[in-house]
Amino acid sequence: MTNLLPLPRLAALILLLFARPLLAGQTQVAVAANFSQTMQRIVEDFQQQSGHRVGLSFGSSGKFYAQIRQGAPFEVLLSADSEKPAALEKAGLTVNGQRFTYAMGTLALWSALDNISVQGADILSGGDFNRLALANPRLAPYGLAAMQVLDTLKLTQLTRHKWVLGENIGQTYQFVATGNAELGFVALSQLLARNIPSDQYWQIPATLHQPIRQDAVLLSTGRNNPAAIQLLAFLQGEKARRTIREHGYTLPPEKPAVQP
Repeated sequence: MTNLLPLPRLAALILLLFARPLLAGQTQVAVAANFSQTMQRIVEDFQQQSGHRVGLSFGSSGKFYAQIRQGAPFEVLLSADSEKPAALEKAGLTVNGQRFTYAMGTLALWSALDNISVQGADILSGGDFNRLALANPRLAPYGLAAMQVLDTLKLTQLTRHKWVLGENIGQTYQFVATGNAELGFVALSQLLARNIPSDQYWQIPATLHQPIRQDAVLLSTGRNNPAAIQLLAFLQGEKARRTIREHGYTLPPEKPAVQP
């Protein structure tokens, strides 16, 4: 005769097995291209811990800003700057008090070619290259920072005719990686994620451009979504912050996490 569990214990077991999937939710997140690999790692940890599912879209912060203004169904934005989240907040498209800086970006000048040494600004002033890749400064904050570097070094006019503009920092990286541009301004995080040797790039001093302060914000569409709210809280926790540091970013002082 088969031994059956008493009904109360059976009910409790069924509830235990199925409670997490029933309570799990999902959220749609727009992520700046420079943060793609870092965010994928963070989301893996978050999904494992929470049971929630996260849909990620990667691209330029400028395009995401325009899409959100037009009603795109994102619930969270991780921008590569602070201006666009602030502008969305001013337009009433975010949840008040739910914007914070999740990372400070670092810019690098890189070449994938063995015959080009990138150890400082001399390669730019020497002009021994045909194409210089940078992200479109109107769409991508890393591109704006690259322009500020060239302006500070007084190399804008000297190099402008060699510029190749990527729609975002991901496309800019591809221009350099494929050799379509001998040089390019990319995110340090992209190079560290691929174990690019440090003698192949120049880490741009932060004094040459304005800080790349990357802000996250909970959009109005995610106001009542626990998955979106808990993701932002997780992003501010120590495990995610450790991952962010490991991928070449610096961090602002720790602040209290967003409460679900």
